[in-house]
Amino acid sequence: MVERYARLKEIQRLDPERDFLEIYRLTVTYEFPWDITRALELALYRTYAVPSIGRLLAETGELTERSQKRYDDTALLLDAVVEHGFDSEDGRTAVRRINRMHRSYDISNDDMRYVLCTFVVTPKRWLDTYGWRRLSGHEQRAFAAYYRTLGARMGIQDVPRTYEDFEHALDAYEDEHFGWDEGARAVSDATLDLMGSWYPRPLAPVVRKATLALLDDALLRAFRYGRPGPAARALTRGALRLRARAVRFMPPRTRAHHARQNPEIKGYPEGYEVARLGTFPTPGVWGCPVPRGRTPDASAE
Repeated sequence: MVERYARLKEIQRLDPERDFLEIYRLTVTYEFPWDITRALELALYRTYAVPSIGRLLAETGELTERSQKRYDDTALLLDAVVEHGFDSEDGRTAVRRINRMHRSYDISNDDMRYVLCTFVVTPKRWLDTYGWRRLSGHEQRAFAAYYRTLGARMGIQDVPRTYEDFEHALDAYEDEHFGWDEGARAVSDATLDLMGSWYPRPLAPVVRKATLALLDDALLRAFRYGRPGPAARALTRGALRLRARAVRFMPPRTRAHHARQNPEIKGYPEGYEVARLGTFPTPGVWGCPVPRGRTPDASAE
């Protein structure tokens, strides 16, 4: 039987600059698949609080009118790179879809770089608080290298190099740009409704309250939500920490778990092909599937 910390020992034998993809895969698909899913949901949610991002997402209607589809397409495209690698056919196609969409909208490099930063920093912070262990230094370096590579494939300029650089860039951008926008609030509400829809209807209000209890004060202020009471925060956060302690004593995962296996992915019960996910264009920041029947456009990479 695999020991609980055996995979961490395997990770520490790898080179985080050379083997970053393998380390990232081991971390997100074996060690923390549930936690990374929640952290990346929170990472994307944070971006709505930047008015230029939240407003664009509201104008497109993708996250207010087709929330589940947009969630599925974004998760599946990003996961294709994790599962198959940057240089695989599926990985190249997924990045191509994202790039093709971005050229259709006036999205600043600064906003794109900020979104990339959330994918590096938010998982680490989530695991520091709610994970069954913290990310190792090797994993932090591998996460930074993975998203440096993704950023380069997407043509993002001035991508941070180290985890500390990503963290500094994220904090500075949020301090400067977080603020109120009516459209962004609509996107936030639609996202909370989506998360509630994954559970039996009577639980939807509980899920909403629990999600709000996980948000920091800067996010609550940006969306003008009332601050959850101490009891709601303590109960929600305590439950997640209790889960982490339980997982620590459970047998480790023996098979990789990818985003396509998550129960929250509901739009493709009969399966999918990366090049045929969704409809084109899927507007907004991140995620750009193409319609069924279209083939990848090599010139769009």
